[in-house]
Amino acid sequence: MKKITAQSVYNFLEEVLQAFVRVARFGGRLLRRMSPQAILAAALLLALIVAVLPLALVLFVVFMVFKVMVGASFIHGRRDPRFKDIN
Repeated sequence: MKKITAQSVYNFLEEVLQAFVRVARFGGRLLRRMSPQAILAAALLLALIVAVLPLALVLFVVFMVFKVMVGASFIHGRRDPRFKDIN
């Protein structure tokens, strides 16, 4: 295994920076070619992905946990008292 040196870290960071610059240039060229309607649609889709979708997933998980907890409490209350746990 190679040793990690300052030069190798510098080379890695320079490569990452070059990749970001290439992505930014590609995005800029893409935005210049898009119509205003397409830019609006892309912005709305990005907003949906970044904001609304995680919120919906978190709320789904919270309500599912609540449902399981409520269901477990009702199931525990409906057990037949004639049968005892073996513990």
